[in-house]
Amino acid sequence: MREKQGLVIAIDGPSGAGKSTIARLLARRLGYVYLDTGAMYRAIGWQARREGLDSGDEQSLSSLCGRIEVTITHDPSGQRIAINGTDVTGEIRTPEMGMMASAVSRSPAVRASLLTLQRKLGAQGNVVMDGRDIGTVVFPDADVKFYLDATVEERGRRRWRELTEKGMDVDLVAITDEIRTRDLQDSSRAIAPLKRAEDAELIDSSRMSVDEVLQTMMVRISGRG
Repeated sequence: MREKQGLVIAIDGPSGAGKSTIARLLARRLGYVYLDTGAMYRAIGWQARREGLDSGDEQSLSSLCGRIEVTITHDPSGQRIAINGTDVTGEIRTPEMGMMASAVSRSPAVRASLLTLQRKLGAQGNVVMDGRDIGTVVFPDADVKFYLDATVEERGRRRWRELTEKGMDVDLVAITDEIRTRDLQDSSRAIAPLKRAEDAELIDSSRMSVDEVLQTMMVRISGRG
C-alpha cells in the first residue's frame, strides 16, 4: 500500500446541512479529492427501486450488493457516480432517492459493501469525505473531523431552494417534514447511526454563510497539531 499523502478530512451531519457544498468547496481550496459518500447510498437505493426491491429485505439487498459495481469518477463538473457503468449522478438527486438512501443504509450488507469502497478511496489521504458516519465508523482516525448542522427549518429552506432552482415543483413544508423523518431514521438505526464524533468540531451553520463555514474549517485545518 502506498504511503498516505495527505490529510483525511471527515464532514458529518444531518440531511440538508450543506455538507456536499462545503466539502466540495473545501476540497477545491485544498487541492484535495472530494468524495460524497451519501451519493453511494443513493445509488444503491436507486438500483433497489429500479428492481422493485423492498428496502427492508436484507437478503435481496445483500444479493444486490454482490452483483453490482459502484464506481466513482471525477471530471470538471465534479464527482460522477455509476452503477454497472450507467451514470446515475443526475437521477439520484431527488427527495425520493434521499429517503431511499436512508432506508437502504440500515442494511448491514449495504453498509459493509460501501464501507470497504469508502476506506479504499480515502486511504491515501488528500481527501475530503462527507456523510453521516465518516468520523465515527469509516475513518474514526481521520485527521480532522467536523460535524456540520443547522436547524431543521433552515435545512428545509435550503433543500427547497436547491430543488426549485433545478426546476422541481416541491413543497417547503413537505420537504421539511421529510428531513425530520430522515433525521429520525438516520439517528435511530442500529448500525452506524448519525451522531457527532467526540473529537469532531461542531459547526452550526444556521446563520453562517458558506464563506464563513469554509473559513472556520480552514482555521481548524491550518492549526492542526
